[in-house]
Amino acid sequence: MDHIQPSPIVLGIALLAGLTELAWRLRSGRGYDRADAWGSARIAAGHVLVGLVNGALIALVFSLVTRLMPVHWPLDDWRTWAAGFVLVEFGYYWFHRLSHELRWPWATHIVHHSVEELTLLSSLRLGWTNFFSLGWIVYVPVVMAGFDLKLVLAILAVDLQYQFFLHTEAPIRLGPLEWVLNTPAHHRVHHACNGAYLDKNYGGMVIVFDRLFGTFAALKPGDTLQYGLVHPLRSRSTLELAFGGWRQLFGEMRRAGSVGAALRLAVSRP
Repeated sequence: MDHIQPSPIVLGIALLAGLTELAWRLRSGRGYDRADAWGSARIAAGHVLVGLVNGALIALVFSLVTRLMPVHWPLDDWRTWAAGFVLVEFGYYWFHRLSHELRWPWATHIVHHSVEELTLLSSLRLGWTNFFSLGWIVYVPVVMAGFDLKLVLAILAVDLQYQFFLHTEAPIRLGPLEWVLNTPAHHRVHHACNGAYLDKNYGGMVIVFDRLFGTFAALKPGDTLQYGLVHPLRSRSTLELAFGGWRQLFGEMRRAGSVGAALRLAVSRP
């Protein structure tokens, strides 16, 4: 569920950070792929508009679930927030992992991984079909457990805005904290399409669940990461970037031969 819009303060900080990164990339000789950046900007602009609809629909479902639950944990208790953070992070891990392991949610998430140059701007290249791809369902048990929707959305907002700063090749290291926290180094591995690094490092703010479930990977000395998709989309047009994953999936489902085969294809690995 990556439709939450950043706050104005975060947007201001993000703009300053993006300009700083641009200057660093140009001075260090890394360059800046203007076509890739422009594609991310177009997708981000559309995501702002579509995200409002996605967010409203998902919030409506969560609100209905909340009203049916007999338990509601108090928002003025720090223990509620501590437990909520762990559960939301756990939910995000599985949301992100399933978005890679099932073709249906991958058709939305593929948009984010279509970037071939990892920059802060690329963090804003997010899919437009979040509600339709159903990945948000992983958070329903958190609401059913009695955690207020405002708590879930607040933690997700902080989580997703933290992740903006993970999308960079700048050599930022956090020392011992990297065992617990997700970092740019960890997330660069996640975006790599090299065979050894596919489907790794799904964490949001923390990397703990990747270590627990065996999906953590660190860059090996001497390896060079390549970003993007193993099978790139056909073009960089806005519509292809936004809906190319669905075009591919629905095309294969139509050719599957039966409803059962089509459904199995939808929940198969990409």
